[in-house]
Amino acid sequence: MYYDLLGRIKNAAQARKETVHAPFSKFDFAVAKFLETNGYVGTVEKRTVGKKTMLDITMKYAGTKPAFIDIRLVSKPGRKIYVGYRDMTSVRQGHGYAAVSTPEGIMTNREARKKKLGGEYLFQIW
Repeated sequence: MYYDLLGRIKNAAQARKETVHAPFSKFDFAVAKFLETNGYVGTVEKRTVGKKTMLDITMKYAGTKPAFIDIRLVSKPGRKIYVGYRDMTSVRQGHGYAAVSTPEGIMTNREARKKKLGGEYLFQIW
C-alpha cells in the first residue's frame, strides 16, 4: 500500500539515497506520480525484473536537503479519513499539499477544491 511506499521514500530521503525501489501497484504508481508532478521526487519509472514489476523512484534534493521536509499519513489502514471539498484546509499555511484520492484520481487538496471533489484524505507533505 501507499503508506509503505511513503515510508520508504521518507527513510531514503533521511539517509540521502539516490533511488528507492518498491513493489509495483497501480495505486502506488499513482502516488509516486503525484509526488513527481508536485516536485517532491525526481523521476518515477516502472520496470520488470523477471516476473516481478518494480517502481524505481529517483530522489530529489535541494543541495544536501531533501525536496520535502516531512510526510504525515492521515488516512491509515485502521482508520480511513474521508473529507468533502468544503472541509479541506490548507497544509502548513499553503506551503504544503495534501493528497486526496478522488473519483478522478489522486490530486492535491487545491485541485480537489477547485473541481468540487471529495475523497479519502491520504497524506500531507511539506
